[in-house]
Amino acid sequence: MQTNFSLAQLADSATRESEAILRKCVHCGFCTATCPTYTILGDELDSPRGRIYQIKDMLEKGGPPPESTVKHIDRCLSCLSCMTTCPSGVHYMHLVDHARAHIEATHSRPPADRAVREFVARVLPNPTLLRLALRGAPLGRRFRALLPKRLDAMLALSPSHVPAPSPTERPGVHPAQGPRRKRVALLIGCAQRVLAPQINEATIRLLTRHGVEVVVAKGAECCGALTHHMGKESLAHASAKAAIDAWTREIEGAGLDAIVVNASGCGTGVKDYGFLFREDPAYAAKAAAVAGLARDVTELLDEIGLSAPVVETGQAIAYHSACSLQHGQKIKEPPRALLRAAGFAVREIPDGHLCCGSAGTYNLLQPELAGELRARKVAAIESTRADAVAAGNLGCITQIAGGVEGGAGLPVLHTVELLDWATGGPKPATLAGRAAFGPPG
Repeated sequence: MQTNFSLAQLADSATRESEAILRKCVHCGFCTATCPTYTILGDELDSPRGRIYQIKDMLEKGGPPPESTVKHIDRCLSCLSCMTTCPSGVHYMHLVDHARAHIEATHSRPPADRAVREFVARVLPNPTLLRLALRGAPLGRRFRALLPKRLDAMLALSPSHVPAPSPTERPGVHPAQGPRRKRVALLIGCAQRVLAPQINEATIRLLTRHGVEVVVAKGAECCGALTHHMGKESLAHASAKAAIDAWTREIEGAGLDAIVVNASGCGTGVKDYGFLFREDPAYAAKAAAVAGLARDVTELLDEIGLSAPVVETGQAIAYHSACSLQHGQKIKEPPRALLRAAGFAVREIPDGHLCCGSAGTYNLLQPELAGELRARKVAAIESTRADAVAAGNLGCITQIAGGVEGGAGLPVLHTVELLDWATGGPKPATLAGRAAFGPPG
């Protein structure tokens, strides 16, 4: 693709990077076949190729973009399926992230839109505020018919019960059982610890059972990915720097063999820290070191090997490969191999490359498109006739569970919950009363 940036524009490192990405695009259109929004809407402007043209035009012209450009970029899920498909190596993730930061800096959104985005960016990454908001959700449900679609979507996704804070939230060290094989830090996350603390609990049990010492470092709480993908760079950088500082203290202290992430959207963000802080003299080296140590939990378990199952398994599991895992981190086989090693029969979901519609904050900010993508995903899952669904990202779990509850009623769990149960942990509460999973455990 030919570009026309001025020398003054190319003095900016983000613009230089985007120009290099743009020049790799050869307009082949392979990306349109795997883009969820193009599949639904059939509009070239809602395809990666169409968005690339719009981003090029927006960045070359500078200043506030037209409303139409903002609309089509907002509709992008950042699922990164286009990056898996692209034969030219176009790094669409960095390009669309730059576009969103430009929109955030130059575009004035309508007051209601701005207020919703600010609420999401401030509340979701803050466990204290998120718990307060969720506890107030039952009151909001009484007025759902009067609320705008986006607020109604938030209420629809909120749980009926907010779990109590887990001890795993507190900074500390969880010793390995038996001889120590590795020492790792665990990102406990922001929304996940509030909505599904059992995921971190299962992760710690599973890792320590396999000889891994797990550190929950003080200050490493939110990775910043959620706000980064909203274009809110100052918020994202503050969260990321706090995590980098916390993990650097551990690296320079007792040392770390890995930084384990069990939410794949966060993992994609942490692995990109080296790029994110490449121009920051105070953080470039530390960020690159942290990014180099980042591992999805299934990557680490695949490396050290899973112990033999101690309970009868064999159940059919539909494995949902989160976009951030299969496209963002290029991790496809390890979760499947681990589930098979635990004795489960893994069933592939038709059109598994397509997004479920969660995509970080997408199901909150684009509820109609997200709802259609969820309906397609749930229909595909139900066609597998599986006993349960496994996924490696809380957003996907929440999104899919909201659809199957009205359909087949399949339990939707994090992969580590099944692996933990199979190798000696407690049976997940989600499986209680499920005949396929035997008596209560």
